[in-house]
Amino acid sequence: MNPDRLAQLESWLRSGAINQRKMAIDELATCPSAIAVPLLQRLATDPDFLCRRFAVMGLGNHRTEESFQVLKTLLEQEHDQNVLAEIANALFDFGDRSVPLLQQLFTRNRDWLTRQTILSILMEANQDEILLAVIREALQDETQTVKETAILASGQLLNGIFAPEALDLLAALAEAEFWRDRWRAATALTLSSDARAKPILAKLQQDENHYVAAAALEGGLL
Repeated sequence: MNPDRLAQLESWLRSGAINQRKMAIDELATCPSAIAVPLLQRLATDPDFLCRRFAVMGLGNHRTEESFQVLKTLLEQEHDQNVLAEIANALFDFGDRSVPLLQQLFTRNRDWLTRQTILSILMEANQDEILLAVIREALQDETQTVKETAILASGQLLNGIFAPEALDLLAALAEAEFWRDRWRAATALTLSSDARAKPILAKLQQDENHYVAAAALEGGLL
């Protein structure tokens, strides 16, 4: 790439408008990794969090060992939760070897945005044992939205090898005092083909909270 053009792309990423930063990332995605990755690595430590976030997005476009190692390092160094969530997304583009890193990040990071991002990513990872472990942690989270994401994620396990464990978790949540826990449990349980789920849903259909009852009834109509 022409050095002047490369300098312009760097300038856009550092301080350009959103559309300019996006254009720069898209153009760098077509560049040889040997050119793009060193530039993106440098920008990934810029004081501006938006610059770092776009740089991380760019690194995810270059699935090389160098890019993967840069993202691993950034995972330990970054403190902004928006950027951390972007790093998690970028790492997942590298496949199964990223999953243990994401699990570790979930365990040590208590921020709701990062935790919800990781839960959503792991739902697509086809590694149910790790997903179940993360769900168990998330169910203890003080942030309700994280807990609800975990409850809904449990539904994905209901027809796999960890279905008994997931069903046990949801059965307990179906008895929870807080209606939102019962509501999300009802939604997740509609995905189960296990006969044990039917009486749980039948009870939830009679729940005093109409959101819970509606969610359970919707499952009964499927």
